[in-house]
Parts: sequence; structure tokens; C-alpha cells
Amino acid sequence: MEKWNQTSNDFILLGLFPPNRTGLLLLFLIVLIFFLASVGNLAMIYLIRLDARLHTPMYFLLSQLSLMDLKYLSTTAPKMVFNFLSGQKGISFLGCGVQSFFFLIMACSEGLLLASMAYDRYVAICHPLHYCIRMSKRMCVKMIVGSWILGSINSLAHTAYALHIPYCRSRAINHFFCDVPAMLPLACMDTWVYEYMVFVSTSLFLLLPFLGITASYSRVLFAVYHMQSRDGRKKAFTTRSTHLTIVTFYYAPFVYTYLRPRNLRSPAEDKILAVFYTILTPMLNPIIYSLGNKEVLGAMARVFGIFSSMK
Repeated sequence: MEKWNQTSNDFILLGLFPPNRTGLLLLFLIVLIFFLASVGNLAMIYLIRLDARLHTPMYFLLSQLSLMDLKYLSTTAPKMVFNFLSGQKGISFLGCGVQSFFFLIMACSEGLLLASMAYDRYVAICHPLHYCIRMSKRMCVKMIVGSWILGSINSLAHTAYALHIPYCRSRAINHFFCDVPAMLPLACMDTWVYEYMVFVSTSLFLLLPFLGITASYSRVLFAVYHMQSRDGRKKAFTTRSTHLTIVTFYYAPFVYTYLRPRNLRSPAEDKILAVFYTILTPMLNPIIYSLGNKEVLGAMARVFGIFSSMK
């Protein structure tokens, strides 16, 4: 690899798409998804805040999910679009650290929040008589604050390590944002200790919550299976299986990317997988979790005066 001028601390983001017409078309698709995801998540936050009927733990958690998804999108997509359109690929050392810090906060916090949402549905269906006690407003606030705090602590540790690594090779990061594992090949020191940290963090913040979500939904589906109403059973099966699909859509690429040894990782594959949890999932979350919900459609009819026929 070429030697980097040590007087500069800036990095280069190689990006996601090639600088040609195909890349421009794909970038336009990303911009469209970004717009739809932003509108969908902003609408959810607005609805939940205004409509008193949505002031429940489930929708309170959903509003936080929408907020995290908005920050997710704002952390990675704008810089990628700007670099492609301007032809510039540089990002400052500090800017790279800030981007990595906020990305990791969202990644860890959202993983924990999704587990809290699965627990909420588990209690609501399997223990409805204890729902008001187990999912009180205080407990809901604790879940949300705990997700943000734990995500921030984990993110700070990883970002601080990344900013103190001596980089003596090319500063070209083969990614469309400052993903710390993508920065490790540029280091001029053995990073096996940090790779072990990544394995532990991924297991704690992603793998274990995903296993907990799977267990919760399994109990929920088992309870739904014994419902007397066939229509209710069919609807519940469809809804929960869809939710689990979206959760898998978020967790699986993360776990697959970060738990693999470095010698089995491919930069091109990592970038494609990153699109799933940084761009596609934030667009799908408001649709699957919220816009397919009659209560949300009713709130939209009351607030915006639309979908009234679907109440």
C-alpha cells in the first residue's frame, strides 16, 4: 500500500457506487429511500406526540425507534451523497470520529430498543393482566434511557480506540462511512485486542438481544396459536412474523459482518450489507411497525384527515 503523508490526518472514503451513470442511478435510488424514510419516521414521531390515543408504552418505544432511525440516516447517507456528487472523497480525522461515534450509538441503542419492543409485545399478549405493572411509564423510560446510555458508553470506547490507533498506511477507507472495522486494515499495529472487543460488543448488543427477541416472539406465536378466533390468530401470525422478518433484516447483516474474522471479510460485501441496516431498515420500520397498524391509520385520519376509510 502507498504511504500516506503523515502531515495530513484526513481519511478518504472510497464510497459505495462507481462514478458512472449506473452509480448515479443507484445514488438517486438511495436519495429516494432517504426521503421516504425521513418522511415516514418524522410522521410517526409527530403522530405519536399529537394523538393522545397513541400515548402508550408501545408507541412511545416506536417514537424512539423513529428518532434513532432518523439519526441513523443523517449519520451516513448525506456524506455519501455529497462525496459522490461533488467528486470529493475526503473526510477529516475529527469528522470521521464523530461519524463513527454517532453510528455506533445508533447501532447499539437500536439493538437494545428493539429487544425492549419485543418484550413489550410479549408482556401484552402473554401476561396482559400484568402489563400495566411490567410496562409502566417509569419502566418504559428506564428502557429508553438505558438503551441510549449503554449505546453511548460502548460507542465512546470504540471511537476512542479508533482515534488513537496509529495509521501508517493509506488513509483510504474502503467503505461509504467511517466504520471502525473497515479502518483497522489501515493500522500499523496488531489490532487483535480490538477485534476481540468487537466480538464481545456485537454479542452483547446485537446477538443476545436478537436471541431474546426470537424467544419472545416464539412465546407470543405459541400463545397466538391457541387463540379461539381464527381471524385473530391469522392476523396476529402475519403481524408478528412480519415484525420478526424486519428484526432479522436489521440484526442478521450486523451480526454476520462483525462476528466474522477479518480474513473472511470482503469490503464489497460489507458495504452492501451496511446498506441494509443503515438505509433500508430505517425506511421499512415505520411501514411495518406503524403504517400497517389500524391505530396509526386512525391517528393519521384524525391528524391529517387521510385514510379515514381504513379506520
